[in-house]
This record gives sequence, C-alpha cells and structure tokens, in this order.
Amino acid sequence: MYLADYHVHSRISPDGRDSMTALAEAAVEAGLNELCFTDHVEPIVWASTDLRGPYDWSALTAEFEAAQAAMGERIKLRLGIELGDACWNFTHTEKLLADAPPFDFVIGSVHMLSKRYQGLDLYYFDPKTEEEAYDGIADYLGQVKAMAEWGKFDVLGHLTLPLRYLNENRGWNLSMERFGGEITDIFSILKRKEIGLELNTNRGGTPLPDGMWLRLYEDMAADPIVTLGTDAHAAKFVGCAVRERQALLRDCGFESFCTFEGRKPIRHAL
Repeated sequence: MYLADYHVHSRISPDGRDSMTALAEAAVEAGLNELCFTDHVEPIVWASTDLRGPYDWSALTAEFEAAQAAMGERIKLRLGIELGDACWNFTHTEKLLADAPPFDFVIGSVHMLSKRYQGLDLYYFDPKTEEEAYDGIADYLGQVKAMAEWGKFDVLGHLTLPLRYLNENRGWNLSMERFGGEITDIFSILKRKEIGLELNTNRGGTPLPDGMWLRLYEDMAADPIVTLGTDAHAAKFVGCAVRERQALLRDCGFESFCTFEGRKPIRHAL
C-alpha cells in the first residue's frame, strides 16, 4: 500500500505550527511514502479582504530545501500550495503567482463566503437558523463554481468544507443533499477542465467530501483524479486516517489515487 499525504501546512502558513522538517519526520513515523507541503497562498491579507502584497516565495523554498536536506532519501517530498479564495480577485491572484517557483501540486479551495457576506470566513459563519445555514452553503458553492471555472489548479480541495464548521464546531446536523444539482455542475466543470478532486481526511473527522459525493464524482469522471490529504496544521495530524480513506475510495469504486510531480498526476493502485 502506497501512502501519501497531499494536504499539509507548515509554519509558513499563518495558521501552521511546525517546520516542514518536523512534518516530514512525523510522516516517516506514520509510515508514509510521500508528503506534499501545501501552505496557504491567497490574494487577500489573512483574516481580512484587503489585497495582499507580493508573496515571500523565498521563505517557502528555503523551508522546503531545509526539509529535503534533513530527510535525504527517507521520504519523497513535494512542494505545493493551497491556493485559497482566488475567486476573490482572479487578476490579483495571477499577478501574485507570476514569479512563483515551480510547484509539484496546487490545491484550489474556498474558505470565504462572497461579498454578500463581506468575505466572512466559514470558520466564523454562525447562522441562527437552518435556512440561514443552507443559504451560506449555497453562497459557498457559488464561489467554488467560480473557482472551478477559473481552473488554474490541479485538484479541488475539501468540497464540503462548510460541514466541518457547521456540524463539528456549531453542532448542526446538516448535509449537502439538497445541493446535488450544484455539485453535479461543479463536477462537470472539473471533468471538462481535467481537474481532480481531493478527499480530505479532515484529520480523522468526517471525510470532505463523503461517500455520496465521491461515488457521484467517480461515476461522472471519465478518468477520475483523486488525492488524499489530512489538512494537518501540526505534526501530530500528518497521515491521519489516510489508510481508512483509501478503503473508502475503494468502496466508492475508485481503482487508484494520485500523487503529483511537476503538476502531472501519478497513479497508485488502491
């Protein structure tokens, strides 16, 4: 069984804790064969909607090179990013990426609601009624659809992210079932643009997305590309539930999952 974690945040991310070297050491201890660092890159200043200035790529690449030197041949390391909320300003995002180093992998994701909600981060979204919650989910999916249409990334990250916060943090018991049409539209865009889907292990919590949507994606995609990532922001979560989510993929009809090199997918049998 080949094991890889393709969604990990180091101290280069504003909400990350540990060095890339510490994360790589944790990956070896967890029995992983491969680890991809995917630190946050957004067109806006963290915790605001102000456009950010140039990104300090040198800090990212220096951290990665230090991890490579420390780990040697003990584990395969890849450099990626989580490109979040590009839909807030696609033009500015592209300007930020103009001088970026070459990446192995790019996750495209959405964490913020639209301008209708003043760009509120989903983490802070606190609806008072179920309908308010579903209105927020609908808004989020609109942002995801715009991100998918832009399409300058390799896989779509944590599609059902609102459920992490609404159910696990806020105590709701919501599902995305009423949004089957919207999610089908998003999957159609991914198929047309040859973009894959992330199965986010959610650090051992509810998989994002769960089996219902994974089966739909597998059924719709001519040649499905799916990656597995923990969304670890600390070393203790690296590799969490990767084995169990490989089993989920098999149960949903997938025959392989992917890692990436130079933005090209590499398939591994499940």
